[in-house]
Amino acid sequence: MATFHLERTAPLPTDEAWRRLTEWPRHSRTVPLTRVVVITEPPTREGTRFVARTGLGPLSFADPMEVTLWRPPRDGEPGLCRLVKRGRVVLGWAELEVQPGPGGGTRVLWREELRVRGLPGAFDPVLVRASRAVFGRAVDDLLGRP
Repeated sequence: MATFHLERTAPLPTDEAWRRLTEWPRHSRTVPLTRVVVITEPPTREGTRFVARTGLGPLSFADPMEVTLWRPPRDGEPGLCRLVKRGRVVLGWAELEVQPGPGGGTRVLWREELRVRGLPGAFDPVLVRASRAVFGRAVDDLLGRP
C-alpha cells in the first residue's frame, strides 16, 4: 500500500476549514475528472457514504467511501474524520484532521493509505507522488475557496 501525508496551514477558523474539507461534493470542483455524490442523508456522521467517480465514460471507476470516525472540532479540540475506501479498484483509508494553528488559523493534516487493485507494489512511489500532487492541490483549493 502507498502511504502519504500532507500538512497545510490556512488563515481560517478551524470550524470553517473543517466545513470546507468535509463538504464532500465540493471535492468535485477540485479533483480533475471527478464527481462526488453523497449517498446517505445529511448531516455527515459515522456511517455517511459517498462515491467519487473518476474518469471519462467507460474509462472511469467508482471510489465508494464511508465515514467511520466523525469528530468535528469543538471547544478548541481538533477535528478528525476517517474515511474507509470500499471500492473494487481503490482500497485503503484517509484521515482529515484540523487543529488550531498559528495566529488563529488552522493546521490541516491529511493522511492516506491507498491500494489500487492490480497495481504492483513497485508502483507505490509513483502512486504516492501522484496522490500528493492531486490531493495537495485539492486541499489548497478547498481551503482557499469560500
